[in-house]
Amino acid sequence: MRYVTLSAIFWFALDQASKYGVLYGLNLIEIGRMEVFPPLLTFHLGYNTGINFGLFGGGPEVMRFALVILALVICGGLIWWAKSGLTRPIALISAGAVIGGALGNSLDRLIHSAVIDFLNMSCCGIDNPFAFNIADVGIVGGAIGLMLFAETREKAA
Repeated sequence: MRYVTLSAIFWFALDQASKYGVLYGLNLIEIGRMEVFPPLLTFHLGYNTGINFGLFGGGPEVMRFALVILALVICGGLIWWAKSGLTRPIALISAGAVIGGALGNSLDRLIHSAVIDFLNMSCCGIDNPFAFNIADVGIVGGAIGLMLFAETREKAA
């Protein structure tokens, strides 16, 4: 469980520090958009009240709390899975990445009423209208890691 805990703390802290840094350190709240490495990377402030790509956004206020509860249930399931059978360190680190990212986005929902997104990546003439954050990177990377590396102990018959 040490791998899960350390990974979750890392991703949660990195997510929250990056959001604080761009919002207040780089003043993205005021300027809204900043070219970092054009056209590949732009900081573009967005508030996502929905799930991925803003799906189900703009719903009733109860949805914000429902999404927080859903994230906590998923985190609980991942902790149970990690305790009950994940054996490979990379799978435990991946589970922690998902947990840390989910908790980071949940904290945003509780404090800001929406997830703060600021990373926008475009390439090769394709203008990506969507933004994401470091928590999303942890969630997606962790989910891929779990799909690739999760092995569970076999139960005795």
